[in-house]
Amino acid sequence: MNAPRKPVFGLIGGIGAGKSTASAHLAARGGFVIDCDKLGHVALELPEVKEKLRARWGELVFNADGSVSRRAVAGVVFGTPAEREWLEGVVFPAIGRLADERLRTADADPAARFSVLDAAVLLEAGWKDRCDKVLYIDAPRDVRLKRLVARSGWVSQELTSREAAQWPAEVKKRHADAVVVNDGSREQLQDRIDHVLSDWIGGS
Repeated sequence: MNAPRKPVFGLIGGIGAGKSTASAHLAARGGFVIDCDKLGHVALELPEVKEKLRARWGELVFNADGSVSRRAVAGVVFGTPAEREWLEGVVFPAIGRLADERLRTADADPAARFSVLDAAVLLEAGWKDRCDKVLYIDAPRDVRLKRLVARSGWVSQELTSREAAQWPAEVKKRHADAVVVNDGSREQLQDRIDHVLSDWIGGS
């Protein structure tokens, strides 16, 4: 007998807005977090994916031990939309299948109140249909850039180029069921997320 399906909340946001912090807050409230970025790393090592990468790009994107070099892959697709779209067409479905496995695990886990599909490219990949609600984490650009400089040494142009590879923020917000602005303390962010959860699942 299958476990009953638990609510699935998609988590997206602006680059540097604090999505990872929001994810941790959701986990603290009983969310079973599925990190699709990490699943992307797993997907790249699937035999069927590696076979397609080798057929298109040869050994250029492989390390000496046969693993995929994410740095080399990024070098191939960065600034080349056709190659990035091809890669997404291979990797997104694989990540989706891995995420579905995790969702079934969450449904069977008595400690999980709901699932969180943490995916920067949730909308671009077509995974919104897996979600009951979508939460967008926002922050002013200057706040986001300050965080990215402190965390990764980014400059403004790097943020701009990364944003160009995703759907515009205003489009993503229109697809979200709630927008939480993370422009204060961690405690303020938790309070704002709790308010959303209270609406969605009746209390924190």
